Amino acid sequence: MSNPDSNEEFLAGFMDDYFAESDEHLTAIRRTLLATESSRDLSAAALEELFRSFHSIKGLSGMVELREAELLAHHMESYLRDLRGKTADLTPQGVSALIEGTHALEQTIAARKSNQPQPDTARVIALLAALTAPMTSAAKTPAFAAPITDPSSADRWRAVFAPSAELAARGIGVDRIRSLLRQAGEIIDATPRVGADGSVAFDFLVEGPLSEADAAGWHEQGVVIERLALADPAATAVHLNRRATADRRHHIDVPGEAVAPAAPLLAPSHYVRVDLSRLDDLMRMIGDLVISRARLTESLNRVEAAVPAVLWRGVQENSLALERQLRDLREGVMRVRLVPVGEIFRRMPFVVRDLARESDKKVNLEILGQDTEIDKFLIERMLDPVLHLVRNAVSHGIETPAERLAAGKPETAKITLSAANVGDLVILEISDDGRGVDAVKVAARARAAGLAIPDGPLEPAALVDVLCAPGFSTRDSVDRVSGRGVGMAVVQTVVQELGGTISLDSTPGEGSRFVIELPVTLAITDAIISRVGPQTFAIPQSSVREVIEIDPHTIRELENNEIVPYRGGVLPVVRLARVFGLTARARMLHVFVIGHGQTAVGLAVDRIIGQREVVVRTLADRLVKVDGVVGATDLGDGKVVLILDAARLAARTRERSLARSV
Repeated sequence: MSNPDSNEEFLAGFMDDYFAESDEHLTAIRRTLLATESSRDLSAAALEELFRSFHSIKGLSGMVELREAELLAHHMESYLRDLRGKTADLTPQGVSALIEGTHALEQTIAARKSNQPQPDTARVIALLAALTAPMTSAAKTPAFAAPITDPSSADRWRAVFAPSAELAARGIGVDRIRSLLRQAGEIIDATPRVGADGSVAFDFLVEGPLSEADAAGWHEQGVVIERLALADPAATAVHLNRRATADRRHHIDVPGEAVAPAAPLLAPSHYVRVDLSRLDDLMRMIGDLVISRARLTESLNRVEAAVPAVLWRGVQENSLALERQLRDLREGVMRVRLVPVGEIFRRMPFVVRDLARESDKKVNLEILGQDTEIDKFLIERMLDPVLHLVRNAVSHGIETPAERLAAGKPETAKITLSAANVGDLVILEISDDGRGVDAVKVAARARAAGLAIPDGPLEPAALVDVLCAPGFSTRDSVDRVSGRGVGMAVVQTVVQELGGTISLDSTPGEGSRFVIELPVTLAITDAIISRVGPQTFAIPQSSVREVIEIDPHTIRELENNEIVPYRGGVLPVVRLARVFGLTARARMLHVFVIGHGQTAVGLAVDRIIGQREVVVRTLADRLVKVDGVVGATDLGDGKVVLILDAARLAARTRERSLARSV
């Protein structure tokens, strides 16, 4: 008797494979369709790629019994089959229908993943069905489209071909069998499999007329024929696909196959799909090793005086070697967690296309640096912020073609998405050449909304804070894209929660550029250990631009804010001793410079102890979570050390300065 728990675990893992595989195919489909729409040409290679992707999604969806996705993929595959057979022409309406169908397909799969009700796809299916030529043979219609034709008018049968040396000597191979099967009917599915003894066989699911005499003739070709029941052919196909899935533990390339198997659940042999939670567990184990290594260092420091120098040298060398190996192990696991930021960027062309059409604007999207790698966790968290900034660029930033021509600009606007690695940071930029942000108008609207805004022009940092204020919007009316004043607040909140910063560079009439700086990863990081009075703090090194030493007597007070001379200007200084109510004891202060330009803020501490690799333990409990503290760590002495959110502390300083100047 089978174990229900093991069956549920298998099905859950199988569904994870389905969602991951479907996402890969949808990514390839979106890229190809957008290139096709812009060039108005579909090459033979692109056509085959689209056909394979839709065919695979159709087979995968049939296996998990997601009929809505199966039917959508079938109709798009049918149109592509007509294009390949030259019985239909590629038209702008056809490309638009494929794009709309892909969007509906993505929504359908996403609804299944989140256990939400399925969206209504009737209109999209009708649009796709109108593209295909009328069917003349019932054999062309799969089982899930049974209302169109009578399924009893065609036979569905399974053909199993097992290659052998004897058959090969007679010139009978898989290519010949495939060719003969195509003459006899339509190949619905083709699946290679490896038996327990290592032998190779090929399963074909074929639809077409079959007589007893024909079935007997196939035996001479080394093919075993099994007629399938007509009562529920779709269920039969699902059964065959599930059986093929169990056998697909080894990857086999079928020579001469123009169309990929319906459900290739495994990537090539040099790739392994790993659940992210397993990598999280592995990262936690490495974090424990880092802490244990720190404790070992503390213990060795205590016994150093009692060990002869000759013996101590060997102990020290082994300790340093262990530290290097542990760092290499940590970096190796982190590289496994890194994925291209293109996972976010590749979704944006569809968004820009739809919004531009809806608002009658012409927009060209340029993507740069999509191979830049970032932690998978950050990718998932940053999808919505980047999406909102792109939607804002189209809705708020880009002018209509008439407005652009009147301003002496090209009719087609340009939005640029770029990413780059700078040290331990990832820099994301979202820029446009639209109307820009008018700081004067934003300030006036903010004052009218009751926000605390100082007199005079807004500095870039203050402008970002105003735009990200909850409930603030520059739009008078609410539409599908914007107007509720929620999105920018979410953008800033997410970026700050991830230990990053967001800045804005905008010139009215020329465009805007949002810059987001994020750490590559959050689990284990290099930190600068400092002391304020009796308390020890850790500040992530990626947040620190510079470290300077100042004399407390050089600090001046201006409008209730402390400042010091810095590089020809002034630098606002925040004494952490005052922030946390501690007693400072140092004659000289060490200041961490956070941010750059006019947004720079200095965090002053008494003393810098050194640089260490720390494990970030986040504070999830709302009762102990403190604004400005991102987590805690253990340096090896058993004491808890708080990890400061330098970017948030700097932002709080700017907020207080803004409020005091009103």
